[in-house]
Amino acid sequence: MRLSDHDAAFLYGETASGPMHGANIVVLEGELSLQAVRAHIARRLHLVPRLRQRLVFAPFNLAHPKWVDDPNFDIAQHVKGHSLEAGATLDEALAAAAKLAEPLLPRDRSLWLTYVIEGVKDRTVLLQMGHHAMADGASGVDISLVLFDLQANAPEPTPEPAPWSPASLPSATELATEALREQVESMLDSNPFAALQLGDGRMEMLRRAGESITRFLAEPVLTAPWNAGLVGPKREMAWRRYEFGEFREIRRRFGGTINDVVLSVAAEGAARYLADGRQKAAGKNLRIMCPVNVRQEDEKGALGNRVSGIFPMFRAAPMNIVERLRKVRHEMEQIKQNREAQALQELMESMPSPPPLAMAPTQLVGGPFDPTALAARVPPPAPPWATSMPMAGFNFTCTNVPGVQVPQYIAGHQVLDALAMLMLGGVLGYGLAVTSYNKRLYFTLVCDPRLMPDVERMADSLDGAFKELLAAARSADAPEPGAVAQQPQTKTTEGTQ
Repeated sequence: MRLSDHDAAFLYGETASGPMHGANIVVLEGELSLQAVRAHIARRLHLVPRLRQRLVFAPFNLAHPKWVDDPNFDIAQHVKGHSLEAGATLDEALAAAAKLAEPLLPRDRSLWLTYVIEGVKDRTVLLQMGHHAMADGASGVDISLVLFDLQANAPEPTPEPAPWSPASLPSATELATEALREQVESMLDSNPFAALQLGDGRMEMLRRAGESITRFLAEPVLTAPWNAGLVGPKREMAWRRYEFGEFREIRRRFGGTINDVVLSVAAEGAARYLADGRQKAAGKNLRIMCPVNVRQEDEKGALGNRVSGIFPMFRAAPMNIVERLRKVRHEMEQIKQNREAQALQELMESMPSPPPLAMAPTQLVGGPFDPTALAARVPPPAPPWATSMPMAGFNFTCTNVPGVQVPQYIAGHQVLDALAMLMLGGVLGYGLAVTSYNKRLYFTLVCDPRLMPDVERMADSLDGAFKELLAAARSADAPEPGAVAQQPQTKTTEGTQ
């Protein structure tokens, strides 16, 4: 199976400083050995065939890479152990997980890797990494439903009917011939006038996409400290855990969606962080990128990427937290009414993709002649004047991926906490992943410590904003919901909250 344009873009955009794999960090109850985890996953590999496949590249990148069986697949290369000193704390284990997630995944094998981190008393930490070319957040949750059980004493999965027998890797000649044949077939099947035969509905969507992009470029935002320089390869993380019911309390009191509450906390937390750092933000704005799952019902369970995005913009200066939520609700309602996520998806699918041949130099990434490796070893310093300049892009990504709302288990050990780490790259030195599991919501912050040396301060700012909003929702003097009516649960980011 050949990569789609969207999936391939994550491979082509990868650098030594900006790996394109996401990471989940799972805290298990009890102490579980590497051998037990490896055996548990091995018994389920046949249920997710992609886990035993690798990418192969056509000569000169004549076409996007394709998935093929990995004849050298060895689960020991994908489920590894990492031991901490006895008596290590959970925070030390999580810091170790963030460091283990820094390097690129090897491209000569299947693009996933799990570390079993041992050394914390009565706990085991799993770091699960998977390349974004293989799966997005929503399909990652689908994979977890296969690899994890929903009860401690779950029956063994249906065994593989016969021992796995991988096909041989195709030769360079076969890959080149296939790529050229596909290009000829594509040209013969294509309609050169298709772009001119757009119905009114598609034309309207493209018009809305054009308006969104124009607004994006015409309304720059401030340059935050974490946007002031190119991201390096180091990562640090912080996290906070909340009860899902508390977010529902806020939603019931003030209206909107769970995602509106999440974005209010994210925006206000960032504004307070900037104010604490004495950055002048009055009259300026922040823009947040929110991935949106655009899978249709018949695409559920499919791997790969079916994600668009929206780019809400909010005031960068601190404000009353209830007023912040009202502003967020209004902004998000406008975006939904304009169907911006669908419009941008339509635009992406209508535009011609860059020829794979032009992306051939990206095959060097991760190899001995990687041109991005030097910049990763010696990241350039952030210019001191950068934060005084406006920025045409967005300041950080905030993704909200719903997970399983009942306990999960691996080898009989319950998952206690489930965190997620976002990818960073370019000038995006901070990202926020919000995930839900077993009736709890997790805020996981990841940063480049060069650009954000105090990620715990950002986590405290988010936490303070949330607690203030919850207190306001519980107050008898709390204002009534604003003009925007309470919305039903809808697709907002990578899923439904």
